[in-house]
Amino acid sequence: MAIAGAQGGGVRAVTGVWVAWRLRVTGGDAAQGLEAEMARRRKDADEHENHERWLVSYADFITLLFAFFVVMYSLSSVNEGKYRVLSDSLVQAFRSVSVNESGTQIVVQQVAMPTGPIPMPKVDRAKQAAEQARQQARDEAVKKVRSMAEEIRRVLKPLSDGGQVLVTEGANGIKVEINAEVLFAPGEALLGAPAVSALSAVAQVLAGSEFPIVIEGHTDNVPISTYRFPSNWELSAVRASSVVRLFVNAGVAPARLTAAGYGDQRPVADNETPESRSRNRRVTLLIESMLVEEDLPPVVPLRRDDAIQTILPDATENRL
Repeated sequence: MAIAGAQGGGVRAVTGVWVAWRLRVTGGDAAQGLEAEMARRRKDADEHENHERWLVSYADFITLLFAFFVVMYSLSSVNEGKYRVLSDSLVQAFRSVSVNESGTQIVVQQVAMPTGPIPMPKVDRAKQAAEQARQQARDEAVKKVRSMAEEIRRVLKPLSDGGQVLVTEGANGIKVEINAEVLFAPGEALLGAPAVSALSAVAQVLAGSEFPIVIEGHTDNVPISTYRFPSNWELSAVRASSVVRLFVNAGVAPARLTAAGYGDQRPVADNETPESRSRNRRVTLLIESMLVEEDLPPVVPLRRDDAIQTILPDATENRL
């Protein structure tokens, strides 16, 4: 310890001598700068390096994290009553303010909201009953059409198994396509005995209904020119009429029947091969059940002196 003290004293003595020499050599300004440098060195020697400065940043981070979780907890537990009051206040505030075309806000007086029970609109009992009756009639028609289609499939099963008959159901009713080869001889419109038996069974099924029936005759594009049938138009129309005559004789009301001949104008396949031409030679039965009913506008009777009304698209000759 004595040796260390002696050494420290010697160093200070040497430093003092060196400082006094520098003062004499450099003058007053240099002496002041040197004294400041020596004071800074002594201060640096006395201070130690602080290794715990990270605690400040860590404490700030923990504080912010705690504040974040406090805010999240406060948001998760919303007071429903206060929220409803705030929502009602905002709604009333926005309802009472409107903006005109110039962009200026116009404050409108608030209207008191009714506090009592809201009156229910009056129900039209007659209209509701009519709608229910219409829906019930529609459901019954659907069941009747489906039953009729199944019965037609049953009586035509021998022909349908051979691919000669196709029965389909749609929104407008039942469609029965029968290949002409099982009904008529080539170039003829007289029904054969097997065809009469099958169509008579179909007529018995249709006689008990009230749906309109359209019978269509179709041919291929092979031209025909005979004394009875100058073209395919006559052949298709007479074939359809033969089926209509059979239905009338079987008990179907004539007022429900319509015959139409389309010739080769509505093919279901191209006429390039014998198979496709055979598909086009057919008789189609359309049982129009009209399952999709639409509310049509009332019919306005037309006057003979009303020239404008007579050229409207919905005008018909029978309305005069």
